[in-house]
Amino acid sequence: MDARGYRCPTPTLMLAKALRRAPPGAVVELWADDPLARIDAPHFLAEAGHELIHAELKDGLVHVMARKIGRAPEAEDAARH
Repeated sequence: MDARGYRCPTPTLMLAKALRRAPPGAVVELWADDPLARIDAPHFLAEAGHELIHAELKDGLVHVMARKIGRAPEAEDAARH
C-alpha cells in the first residue's frame, strides 16, 4: 500500500488494517516517506506476531514487506463457537 504523505502512526495503522483483511500467508507491502515507519512497522509486526520479510529505507522511501501469520478471521470466529 502507498502511505506516502502520511506521518506516523498512519503508515503502520494502514499496514495493520491490510494484514487484518489479508488471508494467512499473504504478503503485504508498505511504501512510506516517513522515516519513522522503518522503526514503527517492524515493531508492530513483532508485537502482532507477523513475519517481517524486509524493511529498508532507500532514497527517502521506506519499503516494508510482511507476511500475515495466523488463521483467517472466519476460522477464528468458528473456533470460538
